[in-house]
Amino acid sequence: MKKPRRRISGPSMNDTVRKEMFSRRSVLVNGAQLGVAGLLGARMAWIAIAENDRWQMLSESNRVQLSLIPPRRGWLVDRNGQPIAMNRSDFRVDLIPDRVQDADAVIATLADLLTLPEDEVSRIRTELDAASGYQPVQVAAGLEWEQYAAVNVRLPDLPGVSPLQGFSRYYPAAGAVGHLVGYVGAPSREDYEAEGNNPLLLFPGFKVGKDGLEKTFEQELRGEPGARRAEVTARGELVRELDTRPDEPGETVHLTVDAGLQEFAARRLGNESGSAVILDCRTGDVLAMTSMPSFDPNSFSDGISHPEYDMLTADERVPLRNKSLLGMYPPGSTFKPMTAMAALAGGVDPEEVVYCNGGYTLGNRRFGCLGVHGGVNLHRAIAKSCNTYFYTMGRRYGISRIAWAARTMGLGDEFPIPVPNQNYGTVPDAEWLMGRYNREWTDSDTLNTSIGQGYLQLTPIQLAVMSARIASGRHVVPKLTQGTRRPPPLLEGVEQEHLAMIRSGMDEVVNGNGTAGRARLPLDDVRLGGKTGTAQVVNISSRGRGGMGVPWRYRDHGLFVCFAPVEEPMYACAVVVEHGMSGGRAASPVAADSLLYLFDREQAEERLDRYEAGWGGNIRERMAVQEAEYRAVNGLDPLPNLPEVDLPPDPDGEGSPPA
Repeated sequence: MKKPRRRISGPSMNDTVRKEMFSRRSVLVNGAQLGVAGLLGARMAWIAIAENDRWQMLSESNRVQLSLIPPRRGWLVDRNGQPIAMNRSDFRVDLIPDRVQDADAVIATLADLLTLPEDEVSRIRTELDAASGYQPVQVAAGLEWEQYAAVNVRLPDLPGVSPLQGFSRYYPAAGAVGHLVGYVGAPSREDYEAEGNNPLLLFPGFKVGKDGLEKTFEQELRGEPGARRAEVTARGELVRELDTRPDEPGETVHLTVDAGLQEFAARRLGNESGSAVILDCRTGDVLAMTSMPSFDPNSFSDGISHPEYDMLTADERVPLRNKSLLGMYPPGSTFKPMTAMAALAGGVDPEEVVYCNGGYTLGNRRFGCLGVHGGVNLHRAIAKSCNTYFYTMGRRYGISRIAWAARTMGLGDEFPIPVPNQNYGTVPDAEWLMGRYNREWTDSDTLNTSIGQGYLQLTPIQLAVMSARIASGRHVVPKLTQGTRRPPPLLEGVEQEHLAMIRSGMDEVVNGNGTAGRARLPLDDVRLGGKTGTAQVVNISSRGRGGMGVPWRYRDHGLFVCFAPVEEPMYACAVVVEHGMSGGRAASPVAADSLLYLFDREQAEERLDRYEAGWGGNIRERMAVQEAEYRAVNGLDPLPNLPEVDLPPDPDGEGSPPA
């Protein structure tokens, strides 16, 4: 029998293979682990060392909230330091998008606390959806203290809500300074792009100058923003304030304006549509520049409503137009001193007598006068505003001399004052007419121009400068900001003796047997000299000439230029009352009371109180009564339905019926 072979014990082939495979896998796994660990270590080293500043900044920004502090706007003050445009405390509430957790609940609570209208709630939702980061979204501004306090009480339940106390623009005199200072408003896209995407312009509630001096002095008034660092929790709740860099307020701009006189002139114009400009004729300082009706710049600062804005744009008296700088009017008889100046420069004897029989004949055309004045010299012609005299002198000395006199006295000029825009007006001559209408100048054009009609178009500030230069004999240039107070130089090419003759005639207009007796000052030691003007708006029939029985917009303008005291002039003034029907009746009392304010404030304010208590506050009602009486006495039909077009002015003079 064969014996079995005995197996020798030891590792099998399979065990050996498995061991070798396990060893290789271990090496690979360990290698991979070491590689991943190395990468992680390297990445951690990169983050901890190379990018340490970046991550520290991100961590800090998550813990520290940075917020911009908008600068306080600089003040506009008058010549005595009285504020014309200032700042007042303003309570507001914003939302910080990154801190808001439940937008619907937060907005609903704020809408209830602040009584927000539905359209405002919709706006907040829309802006919040589009916003990101820490750029605030305005909820409401201009809040009452009670509303502001109510939000602060509920602040722990309103994550992301940021109540702030800031400043908003305020104009103490409201509408009296609307056209002078302009207004502020939210920056537009064009403003943002023009300043290189300045983030300050995106701050909720930040305002920039939109018109007037607010716009002109934007960079001076704006100031420099500040910043605030505060530690907050993850929910945005304030832990502590870390540090604050305060804002730098804008500069204070000192104006030449007398705030009291500015407001007085605005009240004296009342419901009239027009302008009053008052200058210091010794320096050129603008003491008042009023345009009425006006608008309340506080409404624009706070955000004007659509109904209020629509009401302003629909008013036929155009309250949004600065009539002092942009309104252009035929000057009427206020221009006659320029024709007198041209005649004197041409060598006329001031005692030469021209006989006035009620008009002037040129060819087969008759140019009317204000009446039959008989024999008149230069002095009497100014006092009586005799068209015939100025027709005669205008034709004799020609349009070139008349245009020279007008331009020498500042008419048709643009002045270097800090305003966004102003109109030049028009002082016509033969060259201008050929360039504009491609026709030759005629004697008829000269006659029209010599009494302030025809193509003449001037602004109230130009008329005020003319009056100041007549009064002082100096090259007065209007100034709105305070600076050197040196007297202007004497006018070149003008005989001071000639100006004295013109001033004498203007003295007679008010204080003698002239056309502006209503402008006489109630003072024993101060006389006012002036010149009335009534300028046609459209050529209408003699039945209703000047205003009665005619719609308001077709009535003649009333103008008055003046200076005081006559002996040593200090102040000059120009007043335009649109469709006022007569310079002597509508414009001269406004100018007289405004200049009286500078000599006797108490008496001027008493006169203003009487005016406002009487017809002055009800001008439209007074006009309606006068029209009714006029139509009843003259048996007129209802008001004529005249076309709404600007017809060329009639050549007739102040208050004269067409020939």
